[in-house]
Amino acid sequence: MAAVVVAGSSPSPDEPVPKGGAEKAEDELDDDDDDDDELDETIAERLWGLTEMFPERVRTAAGATFDLSLSVAQKMYRFSRAALWIGTTSFMILVLPVVFETEKLQMEQQQQLQQRQILLGPNTGLSGGVPGALPPLPGKI
Repeated sequence: MAAVVVAGSSPSPDEPVPKGGAEKAEDELDDDDDDDDELDETIAERLWGLTEMFPERVRTAAGATFDLSLSVAQKMYRFSRAALWIGTTSFMILVLPVVFETEKLQMEQQQQLQQRQILLGPNTGLSGGVPGALPPLPGKI
C-alpha cells in the first residue's frame, strides 16, 4: 500500500491519510479555508454593527429612550413591591380580625338558634319569634 502525500506538506502520524488521493485532500483544505473566512459573531455584535448605519442623533435618542424606559421599569417594580407589602400587611392587621370576629358572632348566633330549636321546638327557631307567642295564621301574608 502506498500513501499519497500532498506537495509541500509532510504527513503527521496523528492525521489519517485520505483514501481518495491528493484531489480529495485539497478539497478538504479548501473547505477549511471557507470556514475560516466566516467570522463567528454573536447576535449582539451583529446588532451593534448595524447601528453604524443610523446617524449619531438617532443612536443617542434611542440610547436615551432605552435608559429612560429601563429606569421607569425599575422604579415601577420597586413601587409595586412596596405597595404590595403595605397592602398585604394592612389587610392582615386591619381587616382579618374583623372578619374573624364577624364569623365568630355568626357561629354564636347559629348555636343559640340551634339551642332554641332544641328547647322550644322546630317552629320557634325558624320564625325567630318570641317564645310563648301565637303562631302565624295560615293563608295570610
